[in-house]
Amino acid sequence: MADPTTRLPPSFMTPGSSSFADFLSHQAPELLPGRRTPPVSQVTTEAPHATTIVAATFDGGVVMAGDRRATMGNVIAQRDIEKVFPADEFSCVGIAGSAGLGVELVRLFQAELEHYEKIEGTTLSLDGKANRLAAMIRGNLGMAMQGLAVVPLFAGYDIHTGGGRIFSYDVTGGRYEEQAFYSVGSGSLFARGSLKKLYREGLDAEQCVTASVQALYDAADDDSATGGPDMTRRIFPIVTVVTEDGFLQMADDEVAVIADRVVAARMLRPDGPAAPLT
Repeated sequence: MADPTTRLPPSFMTPGSSSFADFLSHQAPELLPGRRTPPVSQVTTEAPHATTIVAATFDGGVVMAGDRRATMGNVIAQRDIEKVFPADEFSCVGIAGSAGLGVELVRLFQAELEHYEKIEGTTLSLDGKANRLAAMIRGNLGMAMQGLAVVPLFAGYDIHTGGGRIFSYDVTGGRYEEQAFYSVGSGSLFARGSLKKLYREGLDAEQCVTASVQALYDAADDDSATGGPDMTRRIFPIVTVVTEDGFLQMADDEVAVIADRVVAARMLRPDGPAAPLT
């Protein structure tokens, strides 16, 4: 006979919302990032922060790439942090801002999408995924006001339109769909300027990856919090590609080939490739 003390509480067996975050807010709200008591003073220089993420669409999908540096004030806290993750089979998310809260938010988002799929028997639309992430960011507003902000970049392959889409956010949970390319983080201004120069319609996946690596190189060239390809330690950006075949993280060896080519070209032209004048 089963031990009644090992049974799940009634709340686990009661039908309700297909949102895991909503269930957690009722069952164990203290586990949600945004439900914690904010610090009494700003802690922006005391917690590791992740920096630059770039995303760009190509014919048939979307590329997202992130540098590997985390900073704590003027100190490099980690040289090989991962900032780009799969959200589900057809989407990915990159984090900029407070690294610890960002990783926790991504894990909750992954659980949210998986829980919805198990309960409903189908996946959320890409717009639905983007909206759920916005709600989670909004829940972290109290911490963001104390300097522990998380600003993710979300992208995925839309099976209904047959192409890649990119969504950006602000700390209040505002959601914005971007066209063609975008970047977030401390080096985003420089990365976006680089992509504006290099991006064009009709890029294939490899060309889009190369443009993204070039953009991260330009960001690292002007932003001390962004790490460029580390040729000595062989640490390269995390690069992911999402197409109709699903999410794929490129192997380090594949990214290294592109990064080596980019760095070699910069030896001859430090300011990088020029955009054609038309």
